[in-house]
Amino acid sequence: MKPMPLGPLVIDIAGTALTDLDRERLCHPLVGGIILFSRNFSGVAQLESLTADIRALRNPRLLIAVDHEGGRVQRFRAGFTRLPAMRVLGDLWEKDPAAAREKARQVGYVLAAELRARGVDLSFTPVLDLDYGCSTVIGNRAFHRRPEVVAELAGKLIEGLRQAGMAACGKHFPGHGHVEADSHVAIPVDLRSLGDLQEDIAPYRQLVLDAVMPAHVTYPAVDGKTAGFSNRWVDYLRNDVKFDGAIFSDDLSMEGASVAGGVVERVDAAYRAGCDMLLLCNAPDAAGEVLEKWRPDIDPAREAVRRRRIEKLLPMEPAIPWGGLLADPGYLAAVRTTSDLVA
Repeated sequence: MKPMPLGPLVIDIAGTALTDLDRERLCHPLVGGIILFSRNFSGVAQLESLTADIRALRNPRLLIAVDHEGGRVQRFRAGFTRLPAMRVLGDLWEKDPAAAREKARQVGYVLAAELRARGVDLSFTPVLDLDYGCSTVIGNRAFHRRPEVVAELAGKLIEGLRQAGMAACGKHFPGHGHVEADSHVAIPVDLRSLGDLQEDIAPYRQLVLDAVMPAHVTYPAVDGKTAGFSNRWVDYLRNDVKFDGAIFSDDLSMEGASVAGGVVERVDAAYRAGCDMLLLCNAPDAAGEVLEKWRPDIDPAREAVRRRRIEKLLPMEPAIPWGGLLADPGYLAAVRTTSDLVA
């Protein structure tokens, strides 16, 4: 096992098993994590084998992450419990807030316990965007329109995540729900003032989060740069919201990141803005270019803090193995509840 500190890049791979090129890239000193997608999954046994191979590459081991929120954003399905879109919990809250809170906790526990049993450390969840009814890319990924309901339900989901030993990553700061454009394919702009954005920011103030992902959205009343490239927004998150966890850029291959230039310029801009981890997905040639050409200006003091934040995301307690979950009445009850929400 190769000893090296965790770098700031989170990259991906093309297939269901590591190639020699994958191993070379994942052992690069600038890399600190890997994000998995549906293309990396053919079954639970294969996923366990893949994550074991990734863990064996380095010490400390790479962070293994995935977007596995529920609803239409669930990367692994066969052999995993189908998770509801978070808006289902928001709709339930309208009828029975106590039931919605408890079911949110159970969904969080199922989500995290199943991923961890298969070797995945972190899901980029919960979505804290407010549902203004105009964002197609957010839509029913959001819990609710009201920030207090979002904070309440997300807080219970986070409780469930932590019961299974998984950290929580809130997204997309300061809020993606008020813009119609999809940052995967466009450059969204939110014209509201900082005062008007406080409703969207409220859940970040109320929740104890381990990580935050800024939006690829520009808020020109605050700064001309998108949030993930903006020192002003990162400083605001650190100093006004008082967040001291890890900051992940959103995917730097997305169209919403193109405002910063080419891929090396994007990575450097996000790092200089204060992001701790930089996602570069679905662009293997771009990943190769960054690993070859990017030479970050590293401050040792900042780097020590950054690595501490990332290492805190690696679960300390062993995961409950799959067989143990199947023998646990609490897990089985949570699966029934979660499945009922999807039915």
